[in-house]
Amino acid sequence: MNRSCYKVICLVIFLTGCVNLSHSQILKGFIETGSFNEQELWIKNGHDSVTININAPLHFNKKGETFLVLFALPNGNNIEWTKGKKMKPGDDWHFDIQHIAAQTRYVRNLDKKANYIVAYLMADNKSWPAWKRTHRGSFDLIRSFVDSLADRFKEYHPKIVLNGHSGGGSFIFGYLDGVPRIPDNIDRIAFLDSDYGYEDNFHTKKITEWLRNENHKLVVLAYNDSLVIFNGKPLVSPTGGTWYRSRLMQRKLAEDFPFKTTADTSFIDHSSWNGRIRFILKQNPNGLIYHTVQVEKNGFIFSLLSYTKFDRRKYFTYFGERGYEKYIQD
Repeated sequence: MNRSCYKVICLVIFLTGCVNLSHSQILKGFIETGSFNEQELWIKNGHDSVTININAPLHFNKKGETFLVLFALPNGNNIEWTKGKKMKPGDDWHFDIQHIAAQTRYVRNLDKKANYIVAYLMADNKSWPAWKRTHRGSFDLIRSFVDSLADRFKEYHPKIVLNGHSGGGSFIFGYLDGVPRIPDNIDRIAFLDSDYGYEDNFHTKKITEWLRNENHKLVVLAYNDSLVIFNGKPLVSPTGGTWYRSRLMQRKLAEDFPFKTTADTSFIDHSSWNGRIRFILKQNPNGLIYHTVQVEKNGFIFSLLSYTKFDRRKYFTYFGERGYEKYIQD
């Protein structure tokens, strides 16, 4: 073989490898959005009063891991508000308080080797706790939502991330209540000020057993809502807020996992197994409302990248200035 032929063969092998690494693929039923190299699919399940929007990258890394993030919406919010956009005069303020879409783009840009798919799950009455009360067999329905979404992307062998803000935590607990054990394909569970529904008698054992697998991660963000007075009344009951529920969950898990705790005037940080299990609790001496601020200030980014090389290298700061501004869509 002469040198010219050899070079041509090497070039073909190289280019073939590049194509295999990252390819553009419109998924079945999806529509290219025309911005940020994304594609989307809307699913309206009228019978069960649920709407789902799935946002996926246009280019998939065939050799990278795929994470399917199921983001259960907070009470009172729709999908467009939750995704967020650049604000214009007259826009509803809800568009500027979460920016899950922009935070997702930040993560995709930082972790280019992985594929991040986000499914926004909205109960049509905009409250997962109320939806569960009004739908018979809600636990089975939630489990079927998770299973069907995972099956849709089965060729990519997705790792499932259960994530949610505010009342979205009720969706996560509904799933935990609907399975005998948390499956191994649930890679990460993240409560963004959303673990109101935690009950020691129902959830501790399942979460503990699931965390015994060293590949599984738990992230809990909360703030001291017990000090907040709203309209002349306490915002939450003494045992009903995320501050109380998060501390209770951490104490119960500490019976099986060794925690290291650091604290200052801003945060109490409980960490186990080098951050694989993480509780970050915002101090609140002035009784302010940080419910959504925790999400807005890079909270969603942190919930996906904690206990990764990106977390350890401090590419972003939780509760710092927005790191995703340039990814906010018009």
